Amino acid sequence: MECCWLELRTYAFCASCSCVPCKFHLVWTCDLINHNVHLCGVPEKHSRYNQTLPLCSIHFYTQIEYSMASASFVKLNASSSPWIGQRSFNQRPGSSSRSPAARVSVIRAGSYSEELVKTAKTIASPGRGILAIDESNATCGKRLASIGLENTEANRQAYRQLLLTTPGLGQYISGSILFEETLFQSTTDGKKMVDCLREQNIVPGIKVDKGLVPLPGSNNESWCQGLDGLASRSAEYYNQGARFAKWRTVVSIPCGPSALAVKEAAWGLARYAAISQDNGLVPIVEPEILLDGDHSIDTTLEVAERVWAEVFYYLAENNVMFEGILLKPSMVTPGADNKEKADPETVAKYTLTMLKRRVPPAVPGIMFLSGGQSEMEATLNLHAMNQSPNPWHVSFSYARALQNSVLKAWKGQPENIEEAQKALLARAKANSLAQLGNYSAEGESDDAKKGMFVKGYTY
Repeated sequence: MECCWLELRTYAFCASCSCVPCKFHLVWTCDLINHNVHLCGVPEKHSRYNQTLPLCSIHFYTQIEYSMASASFVKLNASSSPWIGQRSFNQRPGSSSRSPAARVSVIRAGSYSEELVKTAKTIASPGRGILAIDESNATCGKRLASIGLENTEANRQAYRQLLLTTPGLGQYISGSILFEETLFQSTTDGKKMVDCLREQNIVPGIKVDKGLVPLPGSNNESWCQGLDGLASRSAEYYNQGARFAKWRTVVSIPCGPSALAVKEAAWGLARYAAISQDNGLVPIVEPEILLDGDHSIDTTLEVAERVWAEVFYYLAENNVMFEGILLKPSMVTPGADNKEKADPETVAKYTLTMLKRRVPPAVPGIMFLSGGQSEMEATLNLHAMNQSPNPWHVSFSYARALQNSVLKAWKGQPENIEEAQKALLARAKANSLAQLGNYSAEGESDDAKKGMFVKGYTY
């Protein structure tokens, strides 16, 4: 082989504040012939606070630039690093200071491309949606406490077993998002929970984020953690039977939202999506715009458009395959404290306007979250959005809006399991009809009309 070189442009940001301005640029120059590696530009000072930082507090992501003097081809194995092939936060295409003879381009979906598309289409199938039961143990404990049950693993197992073994559930549910405990759990009869889903052609999914923490430098906002170790965890989840993933971050309108918070949310979702696809999991992209506040529906639309524009920019920057993702957006509604409530037709008009302006038709499915709406309200709004054809499968990924009636019917009593499963089927069927545009609210109970919004709700 003739003379060639490999340059890894590594960019980093501070783990203590995770902010974009605190970015460092390192260059690793690797001689492929002699296997020598040279490091230049080691970060010594934090650009915001002018303080020395240990290398262990810095997150890295890497861009490869490759050139060679001959026409020979060298195959590079990029699987050892989840960061290979990326640009910096603010580096636009074509802005590199060098012009190498050739560049290595990494396609994130890799060998899983066909499987990812098939999984996404299975979940986005007519008349079906997602049952979300991925609450953390603490949040599941709150659900159990509402019916007088102690938060123990046995009680969590009993409740989730009730849900996942409901006969006929697969007619209306195409996927179920699980918490890690449930993914690796079995029923009291020894059958794996994931097998209970597979038997009804329901795709098992997994929550992979590690929750929200304060975002330093922001307007009292949050960022979502969990990228560290995500690749290895995703591979383990895939081996256990999961075929899609969920990462929830949030944007608060009363807090601005700040440019920093929006960028952090978008970048985190994009990195998560790329890593998930690289490990065979269809990523659900979920930047939830919280209902908290007294803002108008026009303000919600403005913020939603801004957030989704940023999200799709970074999804593209990270080489995420749009045909192999699903979205989980909030519906465009007024803030929960706004006195002017929007009817389903208005919610549908604003929400579809936002989607058509921001979401490529290559995306297979839009699986809405309920966000604290009442069971009937969430179903009515979904029904209104399916009164005319859409470029995507417009459906649901509900948690409380599917489970509220179930909990009240079950009451933690074994003799009520059948009645609770009937309640789940009734809500699942109602949303299935809404996805097909055929739902009627006639005969809905008063409980189904009660709102479930909780200010500052956490999972």
